[in-house]
Amino acid sequence: MSPDLIIGIAGETIKVTLLVAAPMLLVGLVIGLAVSIFQAVTQIQEMTLVFVPKILAVLIAMLIVLPWMMNILVTYTQNLFSNIPMYIK
Repeated sequence: MSPDLIIGIAGETIKVTLLVAAPMLLVGLVIGLAVSIFQAVTQIQEMTLVFVPKILAVLIAMLIVLPWMMNILVTYTQNLFSNIPMYIK
C-alpha cells in the first residue's frame, strides 16, 4: 500500500464521517441556539434547560435521516471491501 492510497482512504473516511454526523450536529446547534436565545430573553438561567430539547431534537433528526445515513455507510463499506484486492497489490 502506498502512502497516497492510505491518505486517499483516510480522506474518504473523514468525508463520510462528517457527512453522516452533520445532520445531528446542525440540529443540536440550532436547538441549542434557540434555547439560549429563549433563556436570554426570559432571563431563565437554568443550566439543564438546554439538554432535554437538544436530546429530543437530535433523536428525532437521527430517526428521520437514519435511512440516508445507512445508505452512505453501506455504500462506503461496500466500496472499501470491493477494492481490497486493489489495495493489497
